[in-house]
Amino acid sequence: MRIYTLTIAITMLPVCREHFLLPERMGKLETKRIIMDEKAMQRAIARISYEIIERNKGVSGLCIVGIISRGVPLGRRICAKLSELEGAEVPFGSLDITKYRDDHSGADHNDRTDIPFDIRDKNVIIVDDVIFTGRSSRAAMDAIIKRGRPRSIQLAVLIDRGHRELPIRPDYIGKNLPTSHSEVVKVSVSELDSSDGVAIYQNSDQ
Repeated sequence: MRIYTLTIAITMLPVCREHFLLPERMGKLETKRIIMDEKAMQRAIARISYEIIERNKGVSGLCIVGIISRGVPLGRRICAKLSELEGAEVPFGSLDITKYRDDHSGADHNDRTDIPFDIRDKNVIIVDDVIFTGRSSRAAMDAIIKRGRPRSIQLAVLIDRGHRELPIRPDYIGKNLPTSHSEVVKVSVSELDSSDGVAIYQNSDQ
């Protein structure tokens, strides 16, 4: 049985709730607590980058693939940090897993995947923002393997909130965050949301 593995260290700091989600996006969700702010995310990206380098003994043969959508900016940041630390370019691509999900037929879907390099015989690090049931991670692995046989697949996530339904474990984890099923973990990135942060929201109907 294969068990795949993203890492990032975190602190809990007070941040205004409106920095993370616009009111129209929040619906019936109520802020429960803030998990990370911008500085905490920066430290997390640095930490994961060092761990990737240590585990892979450098960046030779390495490539980063971010899952659309928030896995992409997080992956780009990790990629940039790796290049900065090692003085070598690390290939980056974005992965659309929609048609590989077990809850989607994939029919009439416009695949937005952009991986402009050959993944065969590469150490592929998949980056996502949150791992929950593990189904998105499984879909990502299926999508990667469909493109060729990598040397290895590793998984990096900012938040592991538990409740796994498949035997998948990230190699690099920013924070293990115990949650209930009624809670929602929201990751904000400045590239898409105008600010960085992680917060837990509670469904007010439950």
